[in-house]
Amino acid sequence: MQGNFTYHNPTKLYFGEDAMGHLAEELKKYGPVVMLSYGGGSIKRNGIYDAVTAALKEADKTVVEDPGVMPNPTYEKVMEGCQKVRDHKVDLILAVGGGSTIDYAKAVSASAYCEEDAWQKYWVNQKSPDSKTVPVGAVLTMVGTGSEMNGGSVITNRKEGFKRGKVFGTALFPKFAILNPRFTMTVPQYQMVAGFFDIMSHLMEQYFAGMADCTTDYINEGLMRSLIHASLIAAKNPQDYEARANIMWTATWALNTLLKCGKGGDWEVHQIGHAIGLVTDATHGMTLASVSLPYYRHVMHDGLHQFKRFAVNVWGVRPEGKSDEQVAKEGLACLEAWMTEIGVVMHSKELGVCEENLEQVADAVLILPVGYRTLTRDEVVEILRESM
Repeated sequence: MQGNFTYHNPTKLYFGEDAMGHLAEELKKYGPVVMLSYGGGSIKRNGIYDAVTAALKEADKTVVEDPGVMPNPTYEKVMEGCQKVRDHKVDLILAVGGGSTIDYAKAVSASAYCEEDAWQKYWVNQKSPDSKTVPVGAVLTMVGTGSEMNGGSVITNRKEGFKRGKVFGTALFPKFAILNPRFTMTVPQYQMVAGFFDIMSHLMEQYFAGMADCTTDYINEGLMRSLIHASLIAAKNPQDYEARANIMWTATWALNTLLKCGKGGDWEVHQIGHAIGLVTDATHGMTLASVSLPYYRHVMHDGLHQFKRFAVNVWGVRPEGKSDEQVAKEGLACLEAWMTEIGVVMHSKELGVCEENLEQVADAVLILPVGYRTLTRDEVVEILRESM
């Protein structure tokens, strides 16, 4: 373990089939006005909306409806939510949905009383809130982002032509999160497996950074093995409760700040994926899947020790009689085989990336000075072209 760190996570989780029974008691801890934020209305068709509104009624709350949060939430939508918060003097934002809805709720929380341009302050200049924020609670219906237990908020600004993430401090972590694995079974197969890869990408982004013998990496390897095992079961039988529960729990721990303790991270795959999502509006997890193999093959030699470790400790590759490069390549081949088996998108052209918009995607990529190598723009273009 290297460096110094402080670990603190203030989010209270309720996990399991009985988790919703705790929602009303949590709601009673906040003021009378709750803004209920959700997406396109699927929660009304699958019964989750009724369960949530029953808890709101039990807690004697005045509800401000805030539907229509899109899969890649826009800054324009955030501003609409901010107006509702101010107009109704909202005491709590309750996000019901997946990571996009929870990310949106955090963005509204930070921005509602911000007297500056919130986009410039938070997502461009990466500053911290210094004005009033609104508490956020979550009822999770789709796993992947880990947003239920972190401060992350990824927002798309179509006017500016960027999709950016902001990691807020612990004050913007959800105060509580309801995690019932049954709720995730309402998600279509395509979205489900996209979420699986989003989890894997979070794990790999934090794993492929640094060379030290780090306890955090051992935890990460266990989470990756658990995800691989459970995802293969769930891809064939999405109603398998044990598999879905294990995946839900893995998703939370994949990005609740634990795995960055004692080491850095990469996150360039996410930056390329965000750019693809901006241009094509493709599902986030699938954008990550389409570029991960080209990216990791591109930087493998710069972090060869860790890629060898990944092959041996995660995929069970036997290293005897092989060079480090051979072992590392075999590990990435195992990753590719798993991705194919669960059914994620393997090529960015399936998402709408083509020669005509490739330069536009490359222009939208934020190049970070992290990981094993800081990319050049030409390398970004090369990786995108290989991903097609």
